Amino acid sequence: MYLIRSLNRWPDERKTVVTMGNFDGAHLGHQAMFSALKTAALQHQLPSTVVSFDPLPHEYFSQDRFPNQSPDNSPQRLQGLRDRFLSIRKAGIDRLLLLRFDNVFAEQSAEDFIKHTLVDRLRARHLVIGDDFRFGHRRQGTFELLEQASEKYGFTLEQSSTCEHEGVRISSTRIRQHLTDGQLDAASTLLGRPYRISGRVIHGEKVGRQLGFPTANVALGNHRPPLRGVFVVVANNVETRESVSAVANLGERPTIGGRKLLLEVHALDRSVHWYGHHLSIDFVAQLRKEMRFASLDELKAQIAKDADAARQLMSSR
Repeated sequence: MYLIRSLNRWPDERKTVVTMGNFDGAHLGHQAMFSALKTAALQHQLPSTVVSFDPLPHEYFSQDRFPNQSPDNSPQRLQGLRDRFLSIRKAGIDRLLLLRFDNVFAEQSAEDFIKHTLVDRLRARHLVIGDDFRFGHRRQGTFELLEQASEKYGFTLEQSSTCEHEGVRISSTRIRQHLTDGQLDAASTLLGRPYRISGRVIHGEKVGRQLGFPTANVALGNHRPPLRGVFVVVANNVETRESVSAVANLGERPTIGGRKLLLEVHALDRSVHWYGHHLSIDFVAQLRKEMRFASLDELKAQIAKDADAARQLMSSR
């Protein structure tokens, strides 16, 4: 899959089959849209193109309203940019156009977006659009507006039907809430896979090693996932393709006065060398919420209990 980071880098003048959206999480509803896109691209014998945005619109508007907020309080998203790219690539899409969502883009009218982006640059032959997708200044772009434009500019239009689970619409918002509530199985059902966070292992403060439980500090960058606490996970080393059972803490470490969001992973019953490697962490179950302990000894005792509970859970699975 080709990643194209701006319209100025659009590679050719071929017509395309296009879908647009945030696609945060690439959940089952998104996957249904990708499948429809690929089917249409095959019928038209044209490349399939996903148009998405970075930052996500809700992140941009939050920063616009609260410009001085701490990065640790920034809006939540299900995936970092790398994981979103990998999910879309796995779906078999030919091209991902990543548009920067900034002030100029936010002020662009829906009509101008259709004319200059979809028609003039992407030369869209066919569009697959989600039932709730809105675009353009003040979200004035609708399916009805695209229907009018399709007659004017000569492209065809397809509305993707709602994807539901147990009678409720699958959405990124719903999955974020499941994760916030510690309902990992429910989130995984809607995602079609375990919830995953990826990042490179960087050097930390070595606090876990001092407590007898060495941890790998997985860099989150600007990614603020919607869950907090202590979890049973499977850590997948992208470089070596080795997978190990582990315990992960995602939080700020209140017992030692932490203020920065960290993802720390402790491999169970084996020595690993992860520094500098890229890990994909699959979340299996939540053991507990993050807690403040009265002393480091109490924290150490609880970490040992967490590790035992994780072993039991993984052995039962």
